[in-house]
Amino acid sequence: MTDTPLLEVRDLVKHFPARRRLIDYVIGRQRRTVHAVNGVSLDLRRGETLALVGESGCGKSTLGRCIVGLFEPTAGEVRIDGVSLPAFADRLARARRVQMIFQDPYASLNPSLTVEQALAEIFRVHGLANGKKAVDDRIDELLTLVGLGPALRRRRPKAFSGGQRQRLSIARALAVEPDLIIADEPVSALDVSIRAQIINLFQDLQERLGLGLLFVAHDLHLVRQISHRVAVMYLGRVVEMADAEALFAAPRHPYTRALISAVPFPDPARRTAAVGLQGEPPSPFDLPSGCSFGGRCPNMVPDCKADIPQLVAIAPGHFVRCLRADP
Repeated sequence: MTDTPLLEVRDLVKHFPARRRLIDYVIGRQRRTVHAVNGVSLDLRRGETLALVGESGCGKSTLGRCIVGLFEPTAGEVRIDGVSLPAFADRLARARRVQMIFQDPYASLNPSLTVEQALAEIFRVHGLANGKKAVDDRIDELLTLVGLGPALRRRRPKAFSGGQRQRLSIARALAVEPDLIIADEPVSALDVSIRAQIINLFQDLQERLGLGLLFVAHDLHLVRQISHRVAVMYLGRVVEMADAEALFAAPRHPYTRALISAVPFPDPARRTAAVGLQGEPPSPFDLPSGCSFGGRCPNMVPDCKADIPQLVAIAPGHFVRCLRADP
């Protein structure tokens, strides 16, 4: 890894206008806004894996889609190698730098195309590997790289298992030789044994190709295994970010402690008492004043309702958004 950021996200905001329902027209309620991402800043270096964790609906996937260009940010900036992504007016140029791998590989593959047809189309669109022999050689190389093998090139997605489909999705993402991969829950739909194989593949590819990997996940055991750093999100904001070992050994935000305490460990010596969370997360339609975690936090004081805490460094490389972060 180098210290120069491959990816820089600065104050990124993404709000969605909610669809109005019949009852909204009846009672005269104006169109509401979903505050999905609310001022996220982070860096990712080449060869590094940064995991995004948090409850469903916290904005992890939306953040990833803004970075890859599927969603246009409401505000903020995304830079790759110091160049702002909006400067890449050509969507193909953006796709050459950043690719995304989704949770459901079958839904992201064209069922009517064989493996070689799908990969050859990518080369054609991006102007890569001109000439039939060059395309054929590159397809064989990609399939070998992800552990499928050239013999499977004439099959369609329905002939593959779930793990093989995800390998095919990875091959398709690597076809344009991107610098950054955003993996959105890429193994959550797979069997446990297959998950391990795909995770090992990600780690091997990262070591070979020097990829930056933004890994969106719920499974904290998996996050600890694969990530160099972890960013914990709550209601559209990063509330804690640190090296993986430091964060798991000594979480400083009460929300992070609650997440980690809920992870079952087979070793009794490593088990800790679960930290209960009161109530449900606030509605993304109507964010609370001050700290968004305040209503569920056991450490809340009146000052927590006054201002939104800033993400501040409490140790080298360890950032927390909390007025009363544990020492």
